[in-house]
Amino acid sequence: MGAVVGLGVGLGLLLVYSAFFLPRRTPVVRTGPGRVQHLLSRAGLSQVSPASLLTLCAVLGAAAGGVMLGVSGTLPVAVAFALLAAYLPVAILRGRAHRRQRELAEVWPEAVDNLASGVRAGLSLPDALAGLGVRGPEPLRDAFDAFALDYQISGRFSDSLDRLKERLADPVGDRVIEGLRVAREVGGGELGRLLRNLSGYLRDDARTRSEMEARQSWTVNGARLAVAAPWLVLLVLSFQSDVVQRYASAGGVVVLGVGAGLCVVAYRLMTRLGRLPVERRILS
Repeated sequence: MGAVVGLGVGLGLLLVYSAFFLPRRTPVVRTGPGRVQHLLSRAGLSQVSPASLLTLCAVLGAAAGGVMLGVSGTLPVAVAFALLAAYLPVAILRGRAHRRQRELAEVWPEAVDNLASGVRAGLSLPDALAGLGVRGPEPLRDAFDAFALDYQISGRFSDSLDRLKERLADPVGDRVIEGLRVAREVGGGELGRLLRNLSGYLRDDARTRSEMEARQSWTVNGARLAVAAPWLVLLVLSFQSDVVQRYASAGGVVVLGVGAGLCVVAYRLMTRLGRLPVERRILS
């Protein structure tokens, strides 16, 4: 019985000692980039912080709300246009991200052809990738210039590829880079054939998607016009104080709220029904 009591006392003293004198380990929580940072990366503005974007949205919203309040003298109308103005930078970023992704998809086959030419000329794969910063397509040069500098400093090919993927933030670039990583790790003399096959596949994919987007564009433009038309009418009515004052009542607020909700639902429904399959960065 005395041995059990002594063991319990010793264990208690050990726990007290560990609580006060042993170093504590803080758990490492790994979180990926948020949605705002992901959108900035896709738009090629990864150097811009999400806080800066949110600040810009707030400033534009406040400015538009103040102007519309002075013009119309109606608070609900001013709030509606303030929300529209605050969303404007996000809409521009999304459009820029879509255009950038389409532009990169068009130039990746040329970049892969340059890689294949460099490998056939006897260059190593890292040197051929670094050469794209000089001889590659213009939209990709900055990213590959940074890769060349990164690889020259660190000498770690895989880590440099990971940072290249972060700079590009492009689904097609992910596939190309992961294919190069596998070819580098496996080795062998099939790299040239792999690059030629990849170039042909990317060209066919870009051609097919371009044709589908051309046919789908009327749906997107129609949705945008249908959503913008009521708000353009409201903007014109804002200069007629006797008419716009009706929106200051409870019924007017309900009309604005229901109209805004229907615009959002209708726009999302039209774009969802007419959208094309979106490539995702499954290897990021």
